[in-house]
Amino acid sequence: MKKIVLIGYMGSGKSVVSKKLSKLIGIPDIELDELIEEVSKMSIEELFKVKGELFFRKQEHKLFLDVLNAKQDAIISTGGGTPCYFNNHELLNGENVVSIYLKASIETLCDRLTREKQKRPLIASLDDNEIKEFIAKHLFDRSFYYNQATYKVDVNNKSIDEITTEIAKLLA
Repeated sequence: MKKIVLIGYMGSGKSVVSKKLSKLIGIPDIELDELIEEVSKMSIEELFKVKGELFFRKQEHKLFLDVLNAKQDAIISTGGGTPCYFNNHELLNGENVVSIYLKASIETLCDRLTREKQKRPLIASLDDNEIKEFIAKHLFDRSFYYNQATYKVDVNNKSIDEITTEIAKLLA
């Protein structure tokens, strides 16, 4: 059983890269946030509002462990905060686990996230200047966890094809 775990800040491209990489190397992809929504029968936004972030993070940790321990090969696209809670960062380099940090600059993330902020509960109410400050602070806070990844792939100014090809070469 081989697990490829994609980590990085929201907007770094984890979901899109996961789907494309899945087609390229023939390993099914699992989006952790989608799995959480399926199991809880609530959207991530609803979970945060109704049950709170702590409940969400506990659910996220449990399902992350379940997916890592499953018998099948998988590409796992995590949420931006997944590595930062419940020692999930310690699971990024376990047996048969390869983790890849999709590293994006603050400018790249701001550009991507301001266009889709209504779909992002953590930033939906922020203006563009606040988003940049929010991202910069989070990246600083999370850098220790993201840097636990086996590999780091710079995603700035690269197409999805370029990123997936680079990852496929790392995995070969």
